[in-house]
Amino acid sequence: MTDAPFRPFDTHLDEPAALATLREATAGADDGELFLERRRAETIVLDDGRIRQATYDASQGFGLRAVRGEVAGYAHSTEISETALRRAAETARLAVGAGGGTLAPPPRGTNTRLYRPDDPMADAAFPVKIDLLREIDAHARALDPRVVQVSATLSASLQEVEILRPEGTRLADIRPMARLNVSVMIEENGRREQGGMGKGGRHGLAELMSPGTWKPMIAEALRIARVNLGAVEAPAGVMDVVLGPGWPGILLHEAIGHGLEGDFNRKETSAFAGLMGKQIASKGVTVLDDGTIPDRRGSISIDDEGTPSARNVLIEDGVLVGYMQDRQNARLMGVAPTGNGRRESFAHIPMPRMTNTYMLAGKDDPAGIVASLKDGIYAVGFGGGQVDITSGKFVFSCTEAYRVRNGVVGEAVKGATLIGDGATALKGIRAIGNDLQLDPGIGNCGKAGQWVPVGVGQPTLMIQGLTVGGAAA
Repeated sequence: MTDAPFRPFDTHLDEPAALATLREATAGADDGELFLERRRAETIVLDDGRIRQATYDASQGFGLRAVRGEVAGYAHSTEISETALRRAAETARLAVGAGGGTLAPPPRGTNTRLYRPDDPMADAAFPVKIDLLREIDAHARALDPRVVQVSATLSASLQEVEILRPEGTRLADIRPMARLNVSVMIEENGRREQGGMGKGGRHGLAELMSPGTWKPMIAEALRIARVNLGAVEAPAGVMDVVLGPGWPGILLHEAIGHGLEGDFNRKETSAFAGLMGKQIASKGVTVLDDGTIPDRRGSISIDDEGTPSARNVLIEDGVLVGYMQDRQNARLMGVAPTGNGRRESFAHIPMPRMTNTYMLAGKDDPAGIVASLKDGIYAVGFGGGQVDITSGKFVFSCTEAYRVRNGVVGEAVKGATLIGDGATALKGIRAIGNDLQLDPGIGNCGKAGQWVPVGVGQPTLMIQGLTVGGAAA
């Protein structure tokens, strides 16, 4: 179990005094809160047989916000004291000015807890974690004599937050996180290729340290490396593409998900702005953002404003039916918050962010979808990507992909990139598999300089007419 829970009002602040200061800062404001956080994190990295990094970080602090209309005043400090709080209140107060707003009602309460409040770092002693990483290295090298390099990273963290609102509402959440990543490089005839696999979630380290978890991860990383060792240059041109289930949902997250966040639509900078109630995707396409899945990396019992997370339908049978909202954007757009107000830490202001974003399964047989592909690419693994929110244009690199001709999966290809735009890709979906999978718990999402953990997922999909970048056709 975790050590003593973070109780800033017991150890650092007098709660009535803090509440009085917060009320002064938000007098005449539409909204605001005091967000307090303590975070501890450990990361151990083994690379090429040696421990390359072993870090333990601890931080704590608060952020105070006052919101009026579209303007938010925010101040934060690593010093949790009444003096620091008063200074922050004076700064945040500048956004409210003379005031005149009516304080928004508080978030509704919830007793739901989507993960245990245990400290994952306490699951094993430091030497045991070191031994595990060395065992991973030895096991990977024993599986294939062509292995020339093994990297493994074990990380865990515990984030504890408390939120105090001007009307006196007080909320808290304790959020564990654990993750294991392995990467294997093999060499043959002077050519080197790499494969990787990761797994994680809001749970302890114990299940990741089990051989029943990490041995299959190494086997999968090695399989990908072997596939890439025999890959040929990818073709180039416009063609149909089949995306595998699970992690390829990162394309959905980037190319579509960000465009459905409330702030971009309120400001009309999203490709989907003004399209509520319109058919924006092929029939059968239903996309959700769901922060309520137990133990998932992107799940949160409450968001960073205190709103309980929710299972939010964004696109239903191809029709745009919802955006992801924090409290400020929801109020300005005249809708309810959706539990998507997230921030990286106490030093950051909340904004609409995704949690676990995925497409529901369809009725098509995945093997039949691939068999119907006459001439194209079957992409089952993705690396990095870029997207322009306003236009929806995206570029994604494939880490595992295959050439398909007349429904037959052929040679692996390397250097393939998928190019298109979210709005067109949604309407180009021609088949939806019955094999929905969520990713293994490895996602991070960046927005406006802030990073938060997320999840993605999808079934097998066929998308018509994507541009594939690669070698000359």
